[in-house]
Amino acid sequence: MKRHVYRERDYAFAQLVLTLRTAIGLTQTGLAERLGASRRAVAEWEGGLSYPKAERLKELITLGMHQQAFAAGREEEEIRALWKAAHQKVLLDDAWLRDLLASARPVQLSPPAGMPAAHEGVEPAAFTHVNLVEALDVSHFAGREVEVAELSEWIVQERCRLVTLLGMGGIGKSMLASYLGSRLAPQFEAVLWRSVRDAPSCEELVADCITFFSETPPADFPTSLEQRITQLVARLQASRCLLVLDNLETLLASGDPEGNYLPGYEGYGRLIERLAESVHQSCVLLTSRERPREIEALEGTRSPVRSLRLLGVDDQTAQELLSDRGLSGTPAAWQRLAASYAGNPLALKIVAQAITDLFSGDLDRFLQEGELIFNGVRPVLRQQVGRLSPLEHLLLTWFAVLREWTKLDTLSPILHSRVLRSQVLEALEALSRRSLVERGQQASFGLQSVVMEYLIDELGERLAEEIVLGEPQQLHQVALAQAQAKHYVREIQVRLLVFPLLERLRAELGANAQVEAHLLRLLAQFRMEDAVTQGYGPANVITLLKALRGHLRGLDLSQLAIRGAYLQGVELQDANLAESLLQECVLTESFDAIWSVAISSPGQYWAAGSRRGEVRVWKERGRLLHLAWQAHTDVVSTLAFSPDGSTLASGSWDGTLKLWNLQSGALLWRGRHTNTISCLAFSPDGR
Repeated sequence: MKRHVYRERDYAFAQLVLTLRTAIGLTQTGLAERLGASRRAVAEWEGGLSYPKAERLKELITLGMHQQAFAAGREEEEIRALWKAAHQKVLLDDAWLRDLLASARPVQLSPPAGMPAAHEGVEPAAFTHVNLVEALDVSHFAGREVEVAELSEWIVQERCRLVTLLGMGGIGKSMLASYLGSRLAPQFEAVLWRSVRDAPSCEELVADCITFFSETPPADFPTSLEQRITQLVARLQASRCLLVLDNLETLLASGDPEGNYLPGYEGYGRLIERLAESVHQSCVLLTSRERPREIEALEGTRSPVRSLRLLGVDDQTAQELLSDRGLSGTPAAWQRLAASYAGNPLALKIVAQAITDLFSGDLDRFLQEGELIFNGVRPVLRQQVGRLSPLEHLLLTWFAVLREWTKLDTLSPILHSRVLRSQVLEALEALSRRSLVERGQQASFGLQSVVMEYLIDELGERLAEEIVLGEPQQLHQVALAQAQAKHYVREIQVRLLVFPLLERLRAELGANAQVEAHLLRLLAQFRMEDAVTQGYGPANVITLLKALRGHLRGLDLSQLAIRGAYLQGVELQDANLAESLLQECVLTESFDAIWSVAISSPGQYWAAGSRRGEVRVWKERGRLLHLAWQAHTDVVSTLAFSPDGSTLASGSWDGTLKLWNLQSGALLWRGRHTNTISCLAFSPDGR
């Protein structure tokens, strides 16, 4: 039987066979018995790894005709399409087909043990409402034929209502779930993938699911979580839906032997319990490193609630996974490589690039001379991250902070140092080659959870060391908590970055008073630097002081370039912001009475001038504060944008007229008038 590497998987044929088998109403084992084949052979047909021989394909078609599994009136068309897709060496026998079409009649099949007969005739949904935007790219999926076959049987034939994929980080849970979501989508009316890696509130996630699975989304939702879950269960009872919840371990308290949830996320336990114990016709697929305690009592081999623990891949699958890495070695070398890294796909992909770079792809040389480390994925990550260029490491760290799929256009503006787009692209390509970043939908990039966790821990250690030594480097380059991030993302940035960093500082420096004094000395150090060099440093220290003190009252924040600080709702009484530049910050309200306003012609920028000479500029149509500075010594009486939207002109009662660069806030030109200036305008060509 011919095996195909992942580049040669025939997904079109695989889908035809899966659809035909489910329409016939047999499990893979049942179909194998009817055809006199092995279950593995059926699994490989449905995995696009091999094709049946002509006689066996005829038996399958005959069985499909007898069970009326082909669309009425289109039997001949579908049979010919199946034969063509199976790449047979002989042409379809037209006489045989003619006789089959004339004589076909239904044959009653016995339902598999333990499965209701009503579930046998599983028909693919005519139109499936699918949202797999957050799922992984499965074009390079390899191996896992047995797991795919077993899970497909649980979900499609046996109608399990909750299935959990368990396994260590990097073992391939999310990839397998993504593959199943795409492969089984035709069997459902609606398919929704949601990652809980960024810890959205349970109320928010349930409302999102209700909206997606409803033909007419409700105008509002109950305030009670229990009532929202009841609404969701009703949707799952009314329609055949597939809901994938990825990275559940993010919500579990680390190191808790009882499997408790993080404070504020206990509602997820109730959600999983209700989804598992309520009768519905849908399937919920979970991925987690730990088994949720709510399902333990409900699981069983014949229960509609089951779990599957993923183990490492074998040496054949390892070769398929790494077939594009240019590795060469003996069969024994491949076996040893897979065994040395416990068959962990992520670890294998990461180490493969090192073998290519250091040993020219020679697997036997690597095993003889290289250092074999595997105690989980983290030692492998530590080894590989240490070999990155500064830009590659910075991009990887930013992905860990951003936490969401990120497009290149979003990434470029937030980098502290001005980096050419071509350099960013080269770095991203290098990171992809090392399997350290994942490619998502619409040219976006992200990280696997285990890589993200490693980088967050590494960032915390590095920042603590920089702050203690008073030698900030990465503190300038990366934001701890972004003002413009989604609310729940910013909350998890504070929980995973800011609070742990304060704990590290307390361990090194002592009580809160010592930590605060150290942070204030850093602010004084930043004042000696120019605005560009300061980067995210001042905003990061302000974020730490806000978390440490609970307010910023009475602090000297003068002469600082504060970029991306979230100050909404923060008490700032008697804080000194004199000569500070606020960029991309979020505030509660304006500093003073607004005297003049202007909007750029495309509407991208909004500007306001105050009674005391301050100017503020918002971008994204007024949603995000971009710049704030002391522009004049008296009332800013008039403002105007240049036609191309790159320059802002301001006039004041102090008799000065000034032109400002909208990107940096830099003063471009200054002129004086003999009297107060009450209005100004640009010529149509901007000159």
